[in-house]
Amino acid sequence: MSGASMPVAAEAPVAAAARVRWLATPSSAAWLEQALAHPELLLIDHAHCERKAAGAALQLMFRYPSDGELAAVLSPLAREELEHFERVQALLERRGTGLRALAAPPYGAALAALVRRQEPERMLDSFLVAGLIEARSHERMALLAAHSPDAELRDLYADLLASEARHFGLYWLLCERRWPRPVVTDRLTALAASEAEILSSLHPQPRMHS
Repeated sequence: MSGASMPVAAEAPVAAAARVRWLATPSSAAWLEQALAHPELLLIDHAHCERKAAGAALQLMFRYPSDGELAAVLSPLAREELEHFERVQALLERRGTGLRALAAPPYGAALAALVRRQEPERMLDSFLVAGLIEARSHERMALLAAHSPDAELRDLYADLLASEARHFGLYWLLCERRWPRPVVTDRLTALAASEAEILSSLHPQPRMHS
């Protein structure tokens, strides 16, 4: 599915940024086994994740209302996340599974707690945490695209991979335009290690970020 277009001038830097090593560790075989055993629950959680990703982008725009470049990057990103939400929701409805609330795993709250409270560190950490979540989503969708026994789900996850890669690339681009690369990479290394530690214990319920 084609999503909302991103700024043309950012395409080449984002392609390079997508090659940055975001994740400290790969997802576990236990997570994949759990996810494949509960495809409908995972799909519901996926819909919630797309909506939350749109909300995170909008929250940053409201937090920094005078930053025009930030708005130019994150406004289309938020629209694309909502397009993905609508696509997943439509698939759920076709399968007779309604969208419903699910208990959230500790992943998002634990990452948010790592964001420093003073500016400009708060902005840097917010971009990197958002990028880490997108990078983990990309990695797990790639696993599902490769291993799901459901052809429709394989196609869905495979189709979303390029967008997910572009999204974490955009968050990297926002960082690099504001801080020296060593500052960004050092902080990303620390946050990625914490992200891996958060996922080291498998959540009892299947989630995209469990």
